Formats: sequence, C-alpha cells, structure tokens
Amino acid sequence: SAFTLMVKNSHFETLYKIQSDNFCLEAKNILEKLSIENCPVGMGGCKSQGHSYDCCEYDITIFDGKEQKESFLESNKTFYRIYHGTLQETSPSILLQYDGMTILLDEQWELRMLLSKIKEKREQIFNAYTKNCLVEAGICIAKAKNGLSTDPFSSSWIKCAAYFLADAISALNFHRPSPAHMLKMLREFSKNKTNELVSPITESIGIERATPSLLSRMLKSTIGFSDLVENNSHSKVISQKYHYMIENSLFSDCYFYLGHINRDNFKKIQDLHRKPELIHILKTGFDLESDITKIESEANKLQQVTNSLLTFSHE
Repeated sequence: SAFTLMVKNSHFETLYKIQSDNFCLEAKNILEKLSIENCPVGMGGCKSQGHSYDCCEYDITIFDGKEQKESFLESNKTFYRIYHGTLQETSPSILLQYDGMTILLDEQWELRMLLSKIKEKREQIFNAYTKNCLVEAGICIAKAKNGLSTDPFSSSWIKCAAYFLADAISALNFHRPSPAHMLKMLREFSKNKTNELVSPITESIGIERATPSLLSRMLKSTIGFSDLVENNSHSKVISQKYHYMIENSLFSDCYFYLGHINRDNFKKIQDLHRKPELIHILKTGFDLESDITKIESEANKLQQVTNSLLTFSHE
C-alpha cells in the first residue's frame, strides 16, 4: 500500500509517497513517539531504495546534530533503526548512506539541499569511501600477517579484510553496502576486471560452507556479540533477518550477512588484546579458520585483490 506523508512548507505542500506494506500510518506514530520537532527527518537504507526484504528494518535518520548512538524501536512487529545525523556531515561512509534517501520531514528544505549536494558529488563520495575500505583492508591484512603465530585474532582480521574488499567493490559499482543484500548484488554486477575479484573475496569469506546447522550456531554467537558490543536490540533484527533467509533458503546470503555484522562490531572494540575471551564467540560467529598456513595463504590472496582494486580505482 502507498502511504502519503504530508509535509508542510512555508511555500507549498509536498507529498512524499513511500511504498510499503507496513509503513502506512505507522510513520506518523514513529515521528510522534520520537518527539520530532523542527528538524529534518529522512528514511534511508533498502526500504528507501526498493530492494528490501519483508524482514528489513526502516532506517530513520533524525538530523538534530546529536551525538547519539543508533537505537532500535519496535512497533507492530516492525523495526525502525534510528540514527542521529548532522546536515554538516563530511564522512564519505555516512554520506553514501544518505544517497537516495527519502525525505520525511524537511520544513526548511535543509535536508533537500544536503541530498542535492550528495547527488552532485556522488562519484567523489563513493570513490573516497572505496579508498577508505581499501586502506582498512590493507591494515587488517597487515595485522593478520604480523600476528600469524601470536595473535589469536589473526583469522578474524582476514574476515574483516574480505568484507572491506566486498564493500569496496560494491562502492566501485556505486551501490551502498547493505549486508543483507550485498551478496546478491555482488553476483549481479556486470562482468569486468573489477567485479571478477568478487569470487576470491567470497571464497575467503567462506560462503560455500553455509549450512543450516552452521548458520544456527553462527546466529547465536552473532546475537551474543551484538548484545555485548552494541546493547541496543539490534540482535532482534539480526534474528528476524536470519529466520527470513533460512526460510527462503538464502544460506550463503545469511552467512555473508552474519559475518558482515560481526565485522562491524569487531571493529568497534577497543583494547582488543585485553579481551582474549572474545575469540571463543568470534570463532563461531565468524566461522574462523585455525590453520596458520591457510590464514597466511588467504592473507596473500587478499593482498593481491587489494592491490588490484587500488589500481582499478585510480584508472
């Protein structure tokens, strides 16, 4: 069904139409519950760009300039991920999340102006994000190599590197990285020398190992890790997406998704060397390799992929 949200402006009224089965009047309720006053609000993510699953949450960004962590709101069995943003944002990783955003509230047209600038500089933003991902991948590979015999997290760094490279390829194709949908997109990208590198990346991630029994164990660890690091009900969304993917036999996509979520949370941890107990939860959550020879081989393979992507991104 189509929901029309009326946004009043001093000059005229604008109608924003959002196609959704669940959004409907719920959007008004969400804005009321969040006590939104005098600041722009936008909806990003897959729900805004037309390639979502029924299980996907709505990404709502409130441009109030507050430095608050993302939170989750559940209403009528639908989840809303609430972000707080600023209209002066400069980070490429955040700006590309705003690309294609649907405006929900924008009385002063400030958000419209920001989105116009993003559209104008879209290529530069995606290129900057790609380079950031390749730098991150390089750092992760170096950490894996340097700690082959001493760092219990060396295999985790390999997984992180592979996901950063997947993000880079997604961005090189001007697609916003979206964990639940990325594997499908990576497979559907047109064949060229950049996208041919998807295969060694997904091999390194290990998607061919995905089975219902393994995914069930990975889910438990991923949820536990999310609760430990984020503590914001994200685990409920993770569980919902897991069940949807399993029911629809999207085993490889589910494996990719869970690993990507773990990568994001793994990177948030400070003083990792002081938390060796985390290796037990990551061993299952990441489906880690323990053979040092294989870890080194994967590191070398991903180093070659990184070098190739750096070359392609400068062409």
